[in-house]
Amino acid sequence: MTTPDRRLALKANAPGGGHARNKAAEMEQENRHLIHLTKVGAVDAAYRIDAGLWESGRWLAVRWIEGVPLWRALALARGPEGNRPSVHPWLLGIARTWAQRLDALHAAGWAHADVQPTNTLVDSDEVHLIDYALACGPNETGRLPYRGALTHTTAPEVADAILSTSDDTHIHVQPPADIWGLGASLFWCWTGRRPVAYEDEEDRMAKHQAIAQGHTIPLGDARPWPFPAFETLITACLAPDPDRRPAAAEVAAVLTEAGQ
Repeated sequence: MTTPDRRLALKANAPGGGHARNKAAEMEQENRHLIHLTKVGAVDAAYRIDAGLWESGRWLAVRWIEGVPLWRALALARGPEGNRPSVHPWLLGIARTWAQRLDALHAAGWAHADVQPTNTLVDSDEVHLIDYALACGPNETGRLPYRGALTHTTAPEVADAILSTSDDTHIHVQPPADIWGLGASLFWCWTGRRPVAYEDEEDRMAKHQAIAQGHTIPLGDARPWPFPAFETLITACLAPDPDRRPAAAEVAAVLTEAGQ
C-alpha cells in the first residue's frame, strides 16, 4: 500500500480463511507488542504506524521494509559459484546485523520467538526483522498461548516443551531459542537443507520429536563450499544446550571483529 508520503505494509485478518489460529487476535497482540517494544527502544519507532478495527476484525499498518526474504537473498551462496571473496563478508554482515536486531530485543527482556527466513528481510548486507505477533516478553498478561512457530527453525527446548505440555499451555520462549532460529535459518538458506533430518510427509509432532533430540546434520556434509568462520558461527548457534549458545551480543561482537 502506498500513500503520498510513504509505503505501508497493511495486515488484516481474513474471515473464513480456514486458518486454525485466530489472526485477528494475533494482530491485536502484535500491535501491543510493537507499542511496548517501541517504548523500550527495541524496535524502530517509525516501524509501527497504526492499528484498528474493521467490520470483520482487525488491521495493523507498519512501515514497508525494503529487502527480500533470506532464502531468496542467499540463492547465489547455495551454489559453488557463491564461493567468492565478495560473498564471504556479505554473509557475515547479514549474520552480524541480524544478531544486532535480536540483541535489542533480548536486552529489553524479550524474544522474537519466530526467527525464520520469511521473517528476515535482507536489504544489501543488512537484515530487518518483521512479524512480532508471537514475541514473548516479561510480565505479559492476556496473551495467546505460544505453541511454536515454523517447525524447521524451532529450538530443541521449545520442541520438547510443545511435546510435553497441553495445547492450551503457554510456552515462554527465551532468547537462546532465537539464537537457534538464527543458526537454523542460516544453515537452511546457505546449504539448501534443513538442519534436522526428517521427512516432509512426517507430521508436526514427529518433526518436533526429531528436533527435541538435539541432533543436527553435520554442516560439513551439507555446505555448498567451505567457509570456516561462517560454519563456526552456525554450529555455535545450534548447540543443543541453550546455555551453551552465544548471546546475540556475543555473535554481533565476534562478527564485527571479523569484518575489521
